[in-house]
Amino acid sequence: MFDELKSFPMGDEDIEFLPLLPFDDGEEGESPPDAYNDILPLLPLRNTVLFPEVVIPITVGREKSMRAVKAANNADKFIAVVAQKDAGVENPTEADLYRTGTIARIVKMLKMPDSGTTVILQGRKRFVIEEFIAEKGQLKARIKVLPSVPPPKDNEFKAIISTIKDLSGQIISLSPNIPSEAGVVLRNIDKPDFLVHFISSNLNIGI
Repeated sequence: MFDELKSFPMGDEDIEFLPLLPFDDGEEGESPPDAYNDILPLLPLRNTVLFPEVVIPITVGREKSMRAVKAANNADKFIAVVAQKDAGVENPTEADLYRTGTIARIVKMLKMPDSGTTVILQGRKRFVIEEFIAEKGQLKARIKVLPSVPPPKDNEFKAIISTIKDLSGQIISLSPNIPSEAGVVLRNIDKPDFLVHFISSNLNIGI
């Protein structure tokens, strides 16, 4: 689970630092579906999956991706984020991208000393792509927001969540590679879906 941090090469649309941390700006991921346009700029990520309520920093280098990020930042700051099936593909097309992704809000854009751009993204809602749209040198997608499924409230589910939290905390405490802050974050997560997203973001597994 948290046995080691993910380690990805720096580059276009790569994670810049880890661990990935959940973020709550007071809305608790409850933005209504009609807060998003049904057509959004599309940002492919090479090496990770963005989950709702989780914040990740990425470096953006590919021209199409930079155009998508700028278009979103100049509009309502929402962008559709999907994972690439093969990180080695430099110019991904429809066939190279997963159709399920996460709407992200651009929290901040940072110009780095090496002239690169780092974008802080906050995951919001899951979506499925209904149509890919090529427009002015960038990819866009017509999306459909997927409804959130409330977790069950029975005792069995509560026990499962408690066990997951305890095991994850033990792994963090035993691993010298994981910052102790991750344990603090874990202990303070009280939303089951938030907890699952946080853990999923740190799993040392493939896309």
